[in-house]
Amino acid sequence: FCDYYIRRMSQRYSFSLTTFSPSGKLVQIDYALQAVASGSTALGIKATNGAVVATTKKMQTILVDEKSITKVDKLTETIGMVYSGMGPDKRVLLMKGRKLAQQYFLTYRENIPTRVLVQQIASVMQQYTQKGGVRPFGVSLLIIGMDNHKKQPALYQVDPSGSFFAWKATALGSNMVNAKTFLEKRYNEELELEDAVHTAILTLKEGFEGQMTENNIEIGVADHNGFRYLQPQEIKDYLAAISS
Repeated sequence: FCDYYIRRMSQRYSFSLTTFSPSGKLVQIDYALQAVASGSTALGIKATNGAVVATTKKMQTILVDEKSITKVDKLTETIGMVYSGMGPDKRVLLMKGRKLAQQYFLTYRENIPTRVLVQQIASVMQQYTQKGGVRPFGVSLLIIGMDNHKKQPALYQVDPSGSFFAWKATALGSNMVNAKTFLEKRYNEELELEDAVHTAILTLKEGFEGQMTENNIEIGVADHNGFRYLQPQEIKDYLAAISS
């Protein structure tokens, strides 16, 4: 009876963001995480000399110009990110993140460290969990960077609640469980960036429906030269090397 009562009471709080349910949850955050879990598979891997993010990019129809849609984005010259969940929410956080990075640069005259930018984006997301008239962001982010002063790669995950975590490798989205299981088997501490890109593609292939090409996946890497996107021809070469 007690479990039934708590479940019934929780349903009464499911539309309120700022009120805890009797089980101690903000139910709207759980719903936001469900939006993330139904999104495209995205993953990140930290290597010894850099970090990589990758995601699938499937179009609902062949009539869509795939070049008009990006899921891997550059926050600064040294930091990039990928997302799973609602694209418009990502766009808002991307613009806020870029603005925060520029404010830091204008104040300190140096590029913002990855962890500092992650903390500030996480703070923005947390603010949207405790104010009336708004809703949580229906998106989780994987943020990678290579900081100039530390010379160490970084990989962070930021969730709709405003929580953030440092990872060696992780995945988001609809195929998250299988992707994480695959990464646990393939990851090792001595992994270099080139091998990490291969591992990222192989992980995306787990559960991928149809033919994987350079047009339906996106990859970004951060190393000592900064953050950059892999061009379609580079991705095509990686796919050919994996297939051979």
